[in-house]
Amino acid sequence: MYGVWWGLAWQEIKQRYRRSVIGPFWITLSTAIMVSGMGPLYGVLFGQAVSSYIQHLAISLIIWTFISATITEAGTVFVGAEGYIKQVALPLSVYVLKLISRNLLMLAHNCIVMLVVLYIFPPDNFNSIWMAPFGLILVICNLFWLILLLGMLSARYRDIPQLVSNIIQVALFLSPIIWSVEMLPPGRRYLVDFNPLFHFIEVIRAPLLGKSIHSVSWLFVFATLFSGSILTFMVFKKFRSRVPYWL
Repeated sequence: MYGVWWGLAWQEIKQRYRRSVIGPFWITLSTAIMVSGMGPLYGVLFGQAVSSYIQHLAISLIIWTFISATITEAGTVFVGAEGYIKQVALPLSVYVLKLISRNLLMLAHNCIVMLVVLYIFPPDNFNSIWMAPFGLILVICNLFWLILLLGMLSARYRDIPQLVSNIIQVALFLSPIIWSVEMLPPGRRYLVDFNPLFHFIEVIRAPLLGKSIHSVSWLFVFATLFSGSILTFMVFKKFRSRVPYWL
């Protein structure tokens, strides 16, 4: 049902920026302003080379925006589609894919900023850049089961979206987005090794920065995909018929 969820995602973006002159490119503009404003200032504050810090900040913020927005909106993926779910017999996965597609379209707009930054401040090498799309696919697969699980839980317990939103706000500062892993004192890497969001970001970010992806990140992303998918589909199999009654 590709045409359904992709069409719904595109329609939502058109409605959001209806009668806007530049439309969804406001996303690109706001990201560019944030990077150009924060990059030089925080680079100096953290004692980092401005060029390498702007690279890190731009790519990290763009990936973080995609992941955090998707997770935050997961709580309303079914609640917000109550009218469709109660009137039209569509698979629940359609609404999950619609959410992912809409945020992927926003990510595509933000990639313009990423390309400009990488053109002005190119990484040392592009040998591993081909791994970035593969990392993005793995992250999307993880987001699929996570949205499905959070969507069902949020339909049943309406406090879940608020809890997730608060966790995501705190995670911005606990994850190496504004700061980098290299800034941590020696022996404190465990502070990021046990952070799931760090590994989701790293499998996309590292190749774009010309770095290799740490084996721990690969292991974590694959293990999360395997265990999370099994858990989610067990829950989904048992409770999917109840979702319309919870709305």
